[in-house]
Amino acid sequence: MVTLTAQAQFEEPEIEKVGFERTSWFMNKFEDIKWTGAGFYDDVKLSDRQTNEIRARLQKVYGDPTKTIDDLIKREDFRTKEAIQFEYWFIIDGHIPMMVLDIDGPFGRGLVYAGASKYIDLMPQIKRVFSEQLMGLEENELAEYQDYYYSTDRSQWYQVSYKDGTYSTKKISSPQGMSIH
Repeated sequence: MVTLTAQAQFEEPEIEKVGFERTSWFMNKFEDIKWTGAGFYDDVKLSDRQTNEIRARLQKVYGDPTKTIDDLIKREDFRTKEAIQFEYWFIIDGHIPMMVLDIDGPFGRGLVYAGASKYIDLMPQIKRVFSEQLMGLEENELAEYQDYYYSTDRSQWYQVSYKDGTYSTKKISSPQGMSIH
């Protein structure tokens, strides 16, 4: 009966994106959380989608990412292994933190998920609902975006975008103000 109640609670969870201006607040609020990817292992419709498409879906539903490589590279403690294309941070039903990020920039499929370990039993349902929200969009509803990505494996910068119905991943030199040391 407890399981049914927990699942019923997440039929329509409130998923609130945390904007960049609230990242310090988010980290302070959840500073004692033990983050885990456990509970997010089940495949959903979103799991096999190419990251470029997922990013366009996220842009339409939640707007700009919480963080991009542009935000991370400005930190003094930035390490190239932290090079991501995007991160979205969320609060589910006002108290459950969740983060999603790209796996390998525009070259990956699916997302990496992290949540609070104390809510591990709720994570499969959260992931299903999250996926259904994003996959409920028609192809012509996806939002345009432009990001940068640095591939440590390829030692190469890329401009990644979706515009006029076309996905693009172009090799570029380092964007202004974003050199890797």
